[in-house]
Amino acid sequence: MQAALLPERGVIKVAGDDARHFLNGLATTDIGKVGPGRPRFGALLTPQGKIIVDFIIAEALPDDGSGFFLDCPAALAPTLLDKLTFYRLRAKVTIEDLSDRLGVMAYWGGTAESDYGLCYADPRLPALGMRIIVPPSLAAETAADLGATLVDADVYDAHRIALGVPRGGQDFSYMDAFPHEADMDQLAGVDFDKGCYVGQEVVSRVEHRSTARSRVVPIVYDEGAPMQGMPVAMGDKYIGTVGSTAKGHGLALLRLDRVADALANGTPMAAGGVPIRVRKPDWATFAWPGEEKAKT
Repeated sequence: MQAALLPERGVIKVAGDDARHFLNGLATTDIGKVGPGRPRFGALLTPQGKIIVDFIIAEALPDDGSGFFLDCPAALAPTLLDKLTFYRLRAKVTIEDLSDRLGVMAYWGGTAESDYGLCYADPRLPALGMRIIVPPSLAAETAADLGATLVDADVYDAHRIALGVPRGGQDFSYMDAFPHEADMDQLAGVDFDKGCYVGQEVVSRVEHRSTARSRVVPIVYDEGAPMQGMPVAMGDKYIGTVGSTAKGHGLALLRLDRVADALANGTPMAAGGVPIRVRKPDWATFAWPGEEKAKT
């Protein structure tokens, strides 16, 4: 088992009598389904349906401090704090940014738990493994307690990339991407049966009309990784942008209709002169370019 402290992650805590109801009116996921040992993946959206910040929500038992802990991008923790505070109004909740005291570790290849912090499975994909909220100063002790080898964060990133799971800020841009483009609908990040939340109408429209023209999808390359942000071209046509890459695998936000054309015509795709190929992720249920319908 391997474990890595993720320095790019922060922690926001929301607690109080109204915390569940308050968060449920804002997040794309159903907070009613969150409980100790039952985390959820979700996001806060703009009224236009674009992602402000995504996060994993874990609920703690009283012995672990109670409340809801939002595992979010550290760079966006202040933004998330501000947005939640703005929407709080008279709700009986407390909202704290604990990023200066708590960090997030990921560990995979096993399901052990530790008393050093709050452990929870990554709700996006089982293969991503587990996570634990813990003071960064205790990273080595926590890894040892889990029976895991402590590795650098880029090892975890390569694991994530190989699984085809997007990361905000690298594979899609916050304030610019819709949940479907970031594959949140595929990775249990949107509950289409829950009540209203900010941006819901747009997300529901995309889902019911199947109008997600662009998505983050896995790519593979043989030599010399294309640079992040490099345009992807099909001949002389622009079809998307490269995101994160590692060890022959990468992610790119691509126009699926143009990918379908490339596959149908046998037209090669490249980014900065580096030939790339698209790869269907194992978890995909959306219609893949060249396929007639989605997998059931």
